[in-house]
Amino acid sequence: MNSGYAVPAVALVLVSTVLVGAFGLRISRTTSDFYVASRTVGPRLNAAAISGEYLSAASFLGIAGLVLVQGADMLWYPVGYTAGYLVLLLFVAAPLRRSGAYTLPDFAEARLASQAVRRLAGAFVVGVGWLYLLPQLQGAGLTLTVLTGAPDWLGGVIVAVVVTAIVAAGGMRSITFVQAFQYWLKLTALLVPALFLVLAWQGDGAPGRAFDEPAAFREQRSVRVQDPLALRLDRPLTVTVDGTVDGRAHDHAAVRLEPGTHRIAAGTHLTFAAGTPVPAAGHGADDALSPSRAESRTERPLYATYGLILATFFGTMGLPHVVVRFYTSPHGVAARRTTVAVLALIGAFYLLPPVYGALGRLYAPELTLTGDADAAVLLLPGRMIGGVGGDLLGALVAGGAFAAFLSTASGLTMAVAGVLTQDVLPSRGVRHFRLGTVLAMAVPLAASALVGGLPVADAVGLAFAVSASSFCPLLVLGIWWRRLTPPGAAAGMLVGGGSALLAVAATMAGFPGGGGALHALLAWPALWSVPLGFLTMILVSLATPGRVPAGTAAILARFHLPEELRSEVTP
Repeated sequence: MNSGYAVPAVALVLVSTVLVGAFGLRISRTTSDFYVASRTVGPRLNAAAISGEYLSAASFLGIAGLVLVQGADMLWYPVGYTAGYLVLLLFVAAPLRRSGAYTLPDFAEARLASQAVRRLAGAFVVGVGWLYLLPQLQGAGLTLTVLTGAPDWLGGVIVAVVVTAIVAAGGMRSITFVQAFQYWLKLTALLVPALFLVLAWQGDGAPGRAFDEPAAFREQRSVRVQDPLALRLDRPLTVTVDGTVDGRAHDHAAVRLEPGTHRIAAGTHLTFAAGTPVPAAGHGADDALSPSRAESRTERPLYATYGLILATFFGTMGLPHVVVRFYTSPHGVAARRTTVAVLALIGAFYLLPPVYGALGRLYAPELTLTGDADAAVLLLPGRMIGGVGGDLLGALVAGGAFAAFLSTASGLTMAVAGVLTQDVLPSRGVRHFRLGTVLAMAVPLAASALVGGLPVADAVGLAFAVSASSFCPLLVLGIWWRRLTPPGAAAGMLVGGGSALLAVAATMAGFPGGGGALHALLAWPALWSVPLGFLTMILVSLATPGRVPAGTAAILARFHLPEELRSEVTP
């Protein structure tokens, strides 16, 4: 990609983001403006803002990368991300707005009258927010590295600085305008290049079979292995090697690799003949002993698919940066209308990333070997179109990618900063909110420099699993079941969300080695952790019937009655 076009495009997105945020700053006057934009955001603007912050690095880069590597099974990601809003519409949106809360911990306290449950909910908001921020910062680093060759930490630092400045300066009022602007930018940045790429694909004779397993090289292709690589073959493969394979050095020699696992040293060049299937690959020195989530899908595809579906369907309602936006709606009806509009906006967007993934399997299959599959969206315009046209389209995509990182990171930072200000810092004023903003971004920024990430969509999927296992039971039962008690809510969040969080930590650390059922259970925890959270919450609540808060009936009536009747209901 020509950085002479892409770097100005990214710079323009950054400057535009600051200017739009400054507009919001001009009309931010009160504490309510900072936390919930004074609850005056209409359905159209709010829907665009929610869509802007929801369409993250996983949506813009990660889905295409997973489709490239693993084929059509990964289409469940955009289906799940979209369907999650249908669940949110049916069960949560309007009652949550009527609760009158600022944050999820506020909701927990209002419903259960328990400071302990509030603090626990706050801890999970911060944990999920930080877990979700990691892939945004790492995706920004990947994008800037692909564009300019800059160190992979620099993109994350740029995003962190811009987001912290916008959120700290203008709060929710500023990021509402920023995120709405960035939704339309992201849609344009994927849609326009996709139209030209499809035309180029048709002009190339429309080569099909994009989802054959495995993908194959359409022409002779030389691949430079940047990090140690493990190739796993189920059939013999002849490849030209300039470097070290299985500890033996080769100088432009044709090498026959037998079925099994072969270690490729960093810096080795592999040249594949046209028509050669792309071998399965893993990255890292110990990768042969430390299987990836991709392998769990291969070994147990049905379990992995249902785990993904459950995490994405139910995780959306507990994402702190999504939920907090419903508090900005004027009333419950507006919250429902906002959710319907979001379904349309993100449904339109999610038609596009699979197109890039399918074309990547045809025109850039070597990205599965270099570990850069998430960069397919960035590289395809130059690969398929080339010239100035390809560079300009690539620059548009790069600008849209940075918009994705900025919009999602701003929403997450806002949500985490709100909880830190409300429940950790000694004061709830605007000054302490700004301090909370710095803390909200500092921790994931430091972690992104230390933790080697999963593919961004996989990392975000793990955050969804934790959200689905902790906040989904709390919200559904808190809104619809009058017998929920504080001990039940706390136990359910600890058991469901805590077990999912431990599974996420184990997966990101590469434990356990050797694959098998245990690895699959930890890599896709939602299938057991979500039911476990619900079951624990119900059983402990039934065992503590005397702990149902006084006034529960009035609180639930406030959640469910229209706003015009709410003045007649007092908790």
